[in-house]
Amino acid sequence: MSDALDPRIGRLLSQSYGLWQRLTYADLADRGFPEVRPSHSPVFRHIDEGGTRIVDLAERAGITKQSMTYLVRQLEDKGLAEIREDPADGRARLVALTDRGQAASQALVESSLALETRFASELGNAKLESLRTVLAELQGWNFGEED
Repeated sequence: MSDALDPRIGRLLSQSYGLWQRLTYADLADRGFPEVRPSHSPVFRHIDEGGTRIVDLAERAGITKQSMTYLVRQLEDKGLAEIREDPADGRARLVALTDRGQAASQALVESSLALETRFASELGNAKLESLRTVLAELQGWNFGEED
C-alpha cells in the first residue's frame, strides 16, 4: 500500500503533524525567523518568561539534559537565547530568551494561530473543532502507561 493512501491512524497523525510543522515554520521564516527550526520547539514550548534551568527544560520536554543543552546552545549561537546566573541560586544557570528570542516565540504563536485559521477555512469550523476534541481526548489517555 502506498504511504500516501495508508489509512493507519499513526501514519495519518504523523503526516498531518509534518504538514503542520512545515507550514508553521515556513510562515515563521516569512516573519523574519528562518533560523528557528522545529527541533527548537521544546525550548520555546517549555521556557518560563523569567528563564528556566536546563534540567527543568529537559524534564518538561521529556528529553535528556544533554539534548536540551545542545538545543539551547544552538539558540544561543543564533542570538535567540542566553545563559545567565540564577539570581536565586548563584550555582545554577538559567536559560532565557533574548529580545529576538521572545519575538521569535511570539511569532511562532502567531504562525500557529494563523495556520489554525487557515485550517478552519479549509475544513470548516465544525470539523476543526471535532478534530480538536478528539485529539484532546486522546491526549488524556495513557493506555495503562505510568505518568
